[in-house]
Amino acid sequence: MAETGTLIVKAAVVITIDDDDRRAEAIAIDKATGRILAVGTLAECQAAAPDAEIDDRGSHVVLPGFVDAHNHPFMSGITTMKPAHWIAPYVGFPTWDDVTAYFTKVQASEPKGVPLVFSGLDRMLQGAPIPTNDVLDQYFPDRPICIVDNSGHVIYFNSAVIEMNGWTDGPPADPTGASFGRTADGKSNGLAHEVPAMIAACGPILSKVMTHPLHQAAEWLALMSRNGVTMTSDHTFDPSYLKGYDALTSFPDAPIRIALYQMSTTADAAEKITTSNPDMLWKQGIKLWADGSPWVGSAAISFPYVDSETVRTAQIPIGPLGEKNMNYTRAELDAAADTYAPTGWQFAFHCNGDVGLDIVLDCYERALRKYDLLGTDHRWRVEHCGAARGDQFERAHSLGVTISLGVFQFIYWGDLLDGELFESAIGSQWVRVADAWKADVGVSFHNDGSVSPPVPMRNLQAAVTRTTASGKVHGANQAVTLDQALRAHTINGARQLGRDADVGSIEVGKLADLVELSHDPFSVDPHDLEKKCKVEGTWIAGRKVDLKAFSAEVEKADPTHFHHLATVNHHPCC
Repeated sequence: MAETGTLIVKAAVVITIDDDDRRAEAIAIDKATGRILAVGTLAECQAAAPDAEIDDRGSHVVLPGFVDAHNHPFMSGITTMKPAHWIAPYVGFPTWDDVTAYFTKVQASEPKGVPLVFSGLDRMLQGAPIPTNDVLDQYFPDRPICIVDNSGHVIYFNSAVIEMNGWTDGPPADPTGASFGRTADGKSNGLAHEVPAMIAACGPILSKVMTHPLHQAAEWLALMSRNGVTMTSDHTFDPSYLKGYDALTSFPDAPIRIALYQMSTTADAAEKITTSNPDMLWKQGIKLWADGSPWVGSAAISFPYVDSETVRTAQIPIGPLGEKNMNYTRAELDAAADTYAPTGWQFAFHCNGDVGLDIVLDCYERALRKYDLLGTDHRWRVEHCGAARGDQFERAHSLGVTISLGVFQFIYWGDLLDGELFESAIGSQWVRVADAWKADVGVSFHNDGSVSPPVPMRNLQAAVTRTTASGKVHGANQAVTLDQALRAHTINGARQLGRDADVGSIEVGKLADLVELSHDPFSVDPHDLEKKCKVEGTWIAGRKVDLKAFSAEVEKADPTHFHHLATVNHHPCC
């Protein structure tokens, strides 16, 4: 039964993120609709809702809930939450030695022969060699195991997987847009690049290991919620996921709204979908991949890597490989645009390299002109854009194209980017937030889970101070103000996901999706934002999120109804 009546949320400060940058004391909310009736002083809110219950948050500060504009909740949950093993450098495994020590521990503690799935290996940050099957066999000689690279573009597996798949004489022919690693004599070397090959190699293991994928996905959503996120997206949506997402967003205590971007490679990518609760789950657009990842050498960039120990250890080609690293030819991109532009869906293009972005913008401009969309509110997007130049942002603005920046690339890889991976003139400027803001491209921030943990406060701190996880400063000229960074993680993200009329700022008529912080972010040292401004809770439509209740609701769901989700195609991220 829907709640009735009114609620006033009072705080030390309400930071509205509205056009006037107003600050208030209280918010009056209609419980039945979850929409905001008034914003202002407590007296003004009581005048608008005289019978309202008052929820006094004391010294805490309330803002619009954070928006992570580009994520992969189901994939992230399945590959990082138990029974999977998350081995990323930022969750306790900073070096290859740490990873291999964990391998030895797990091999000894898990029942003999049981398959294992690991995720988050980062060859650059951890100083890892390419873990071919002969390398992995040293740690796992008698059980099938696979490791998902942190970029999401490569998967590694041991000889037990090769035998299980019947590939002892060699893997099958390379699928379109993907490839299998091979030795000189044509046998599998335990690598698969891009999703079709990755799933062919390790899909059978996933189905055996992931017994309750709905629960794993819920755990990822809970992690996002604990960090203040109230709305996100799935930028690798396959219709096979719909049953799971529909369940997750239909539970009474669902913590996060989710926009779906369907992969262009699916047969029905242009079709509409129906969800049980379209206010919480909706299809927003079409997703395409221009290039790969800078961390595995597959980004389409115009400049070479530095011939450094890090690059050599990760076995990255010096390059530059430029257009050779594009996943599609320009003709194939134009064909995709011709297929989907007339349908009215928003486009979102994964792109890391500057060469890739030039090609994407060329493709966009052609399609926007051809279908008379220039000057309209199309909101076509480009994702990540770590190597983008300022003039490219200006061109994007002229086309009405928005940019979602992966600040996490600078946070975790910034120390390597500046001089170790690329010349300082390029690496120090990676993720040009200030240039993007100057070009007015409606920039949003994202964490691209599970490539990085979903921690908006960490993104805000890095964007304002240009400090990496180690505390070093790189490219100080690309720092932005806290107000600009907050807008990137609230109203701009909401606009990219098509919901700025409903959420993203605290204004009358909008839904009361809120985040509560322990301190006013404008009152603390910018270098202490993550440490001092703790997330104390979130609200969805004026209702305080109860993650324990959400978890209990998920646990009651029959896992057999969702087991197929463990083997749905998982597409690359960063």
